[in-house]
Amino acid sequence: MGAIVLSIPIFFALIALELGWGIATHRNSYRLNDTFSNIGCGIGQQVTGLFFKGVIFMAYIYLYTHFRWFTIEETVWNWILLFLGVDFCYYWFHRFSHEVNWIWATHIVHHQSEEYNLSVALRQSWFQGLISWAFYIPLALLGFHPTTLITVAAFNTLYQFWIHTRFIGKMGPLEWILNTPSHHRVHHGSNPKYIDKNHAGTLIIWDRLFGTFQEEEEEVVYGITTPLQSWNPVYANFHYWRDLWNESAKIQGARQKLKFWMAPPGWRPSHLGGPLDVPEKSPETFTKFNTRIPRAWQAYAATQFLAILAFTSFFLFTMGGNLMEKDVRALIDFFWYSGLILGSMHVLGLMFEHRASAWNWEKFRLLFIAVGGWGPWRHGTPEALEIIMIAYAVIMYLWILSIKPSKQTYDH
Repeated sequence: MGAIVLSIPIFFALIALELGWGIATHRNSYRLNDTFSNIGCGIGQQVTGLFFKGVIFMAYIYLYTHFRWFTIEETVWNWILLFLGVDFCYYWFHRFSHEVNWIWATHIVHHQSEEYNLSVALRQSWFQGLISWAFYIPLALLGFHPTTLITVAAFNTLYQFWIHTRFIGKMGPLEWILNTPSHHRVHHGSNPKYIDKNHAGTLIIWDRLFGTFQEEEEEVVYGITTPLQSWNPVYANFHYWRDLWNESAKIQGARQKLKFWMAPPGWRPSHLGGPLDVPEKSPETFTKFNTRIPRAWQAYAATQFLAILAFTSFFLFTMGGNLMEKDVRALIDFFWYSGLILGSMHVLGLMFEHRASAWNWEKFRLLFIAVGGWGPWRHGTPEALEIIMIAYAVIMYLWILSIKPSKQTYDH
C-alpha cells in the first residue's frame, strides 16, 4: 500500500484542524461545495490510479532491468542524490504541464479551485500519472531501483500537501531554498504576473535557476483564467479535453492543429485572432463561482459525501491491491466498486450545482448500490457490508422522497 494512501487519515486531520482554525479566527476559506469538488477529484485520482500504477511500475522495472547504465546502491548519499533527481524531474514535468496544451489538460484540474486550503492539495487530475511517470525514466535508466524511485517520488508529493494553506506566511531564509506556502500560493494565482511561476516540488532552487521564480507580492486571485464554474469532478477532468478538441476543429491546416496541441494554453493561430489575452484580476472585483441549494439538499449531499469518503477508504485499504493478482470474479467486484465511487462523484456534483436531473441520477445510484449489495454474482464482499449497502440504499431512498427538489438549474 502506497505512502499516500496511508497518509489519508493525516490529511483529513490536518484539513479539520485548518477548518477549525479558520472558523475560530474568522478567516475560513472552506465551502462545502468547493471542498467536495476538491476531495472528489482526489478520490477519483486514487481510484483511477489503481488501474495505472501497476503498469507504470512494470514499465520502470522493464527499463531498469534491460536498459540501465549503472546499478546504484541504496546508500544515504544515493538516496539524497535520488531526492535531488526526483525533484529536478518533477520541476520539468510541472513546467511542461503548464507550457504544453495537451499536458496542461492532465494538470488543469489541480488549479480549478478558487479557494486555497489544504483540500486543494487533494484536488488531482485522474490522468496526470499517465504523463508524469515518463519524466522520471532517466532515473531508472541511470540505475536507481524502481521501488526506491517510486518511494522518493511519493514523499516528494507528500511534502507538497502542507504548502496549500494561507495561514503560514513567509518563512525567512527557508524561502531561498524550499518551496513554501508563499511560493505555492503564487503558483495557484490567475493574476497575469503569477501565471506559470514557481513550479517547484520541494526545492525552489530550480525556479530560481531556470527563470520561473516569482515572489508573492499583491494578494493572489486563485483559480484558472477561464473559471470552471462546476462542482462536478467528472466534468472537471474532461472539460478541457473537450475544449481542446472543439478549438482544434476550427484551426486550418494540419501543421497549425499540431502546433495548437503543443503550444502553451491560450495560443491561437492568427486566423482565429492570435493568442488570448490574460485579464488582470484583483480580489476586490473577482467574484467566485457559487451555487446555493436548500438546506435539505445540503444535509443530504453532505451525508452522501461522508458516506462515499468512508466507502472509498474501505475500498482503498482492502480492495486496492494489484489488479493482476485478482481473479475474474474479484475483478468484477473491483470494477463495480470503482464505477460506484466515480458515478457518485458525478451525481453529487449535479446536486451541488442545483440541477433538477440530480434526483433521477440519485435514484439510479441508490438502485445500483442495492442491486450490487444483493447480487449473487458478487464475490469477496463481506456479508455484513452487503446488508449495510442494501439498508443504506433503502433509507436514503426514503429520505429523498421527503425532499421536494427545486426546479431551478444552473448551466455551464
